[in-house]
Amino acid sequence: MREVYRKRVETLLESLPYIRMFNGKTVVIKYGGAAMSSADLKDEFATDIALLRYVGIKPIIVHGGGNEISKYMRRLDLPVKFVEGLRVTDDATMEVAKMVLVGKVNKEIVALINSKGAPAVGLCGDDGMLLKAKPLLKRGKDGTPIDLGLVGEVTEVNTALLAALDVDYVPVVASVGVGPNGETYNINADTVAGALAAALQAEKVIFLTDVTGLHGDLEDESSVISECTAADLVDLIDGGRVSKGMIPKLEAVLTSLRGGVAAAHIIDGRIAHSVLLEILTDDAGLGTKISSGAGIGS
Repeated sequence: MREVYRKRVETLLESLPYIRMFNGKTVVIKYGGAAMSSADLKDEFATDIALLRYVGIKPIIVHGGGNEISKYMRRLDLPVKFVEGLRVTDDATMEVAKMVLVGKVNKEIVALINSKGAPAVGLCGDDGMLLKAKPLLKRGKDGTPIDLGLVGEVTEVNTALLAALDVDYVPVVASVGVGPNGETYNINADTVAGALAAALQAEKVIFLTDVTGLHGDLEDESSVISECTAADLVDLIDGGRVSKGMIPKLEAVLTSLRGGVAAAHIIDGRIAHSVLLEILTDDAGLGTKISSGAGIGS
């Protein structure tokens, strides 16, 4: 019995320096993948967020909901079309996307965090002009412009709104932006997380994924890179050593680091309580940390 108590105390003591280090600091967390679809993982994620809040850390959650959007579009017999990993978004698609992201997914996350005792509030780009946006200009490999419709990119973040809210609440942000004339834009959630983290000068940004981290060899699951730099990341992208699906996430990582964020983490959200393990323990095996320090081989 004493051994059980000793291990519990050791766990608590291990978290102390991290609680002290991150107390009062902002951590942006991009929530998605399996962590957002499994009932158990959803519950554990909400518990993690509540605990972080209670020890004085300020989490801000950013989420998408692509699978849910596609599901509802199929129910409505609307075409689901992607180009280079981005959803082609016409007026009808945008209407469904906003309904699902803001009216359903966002409120479910808010309710779950609230149920754990940490007051949360749901937001999207329209609220207080939180996320100003413009159309995303995308070109194909031959340089030809790709018409993605109402797909956008962030031009400005209302940091004052988030600063006012995160004193008492956990902000939960749906990845929907607003244009200068009130038009709505569908924005990649990774992109929003990177932009928010940079604008807020967050201590760190965490991306929950369904992979074990970045790999030195795409064919080898065991080749996880535990730590690298922004320069290393650019080399990996330029060398074609990352999957196409990972590129928007890595671009968001680079946006955050160039904006002054201390570190970005790509972690395996399929692991129970992965957010707590990343922030409050010595465990370095959850994924990849990217910073502006020494390179992979240093």
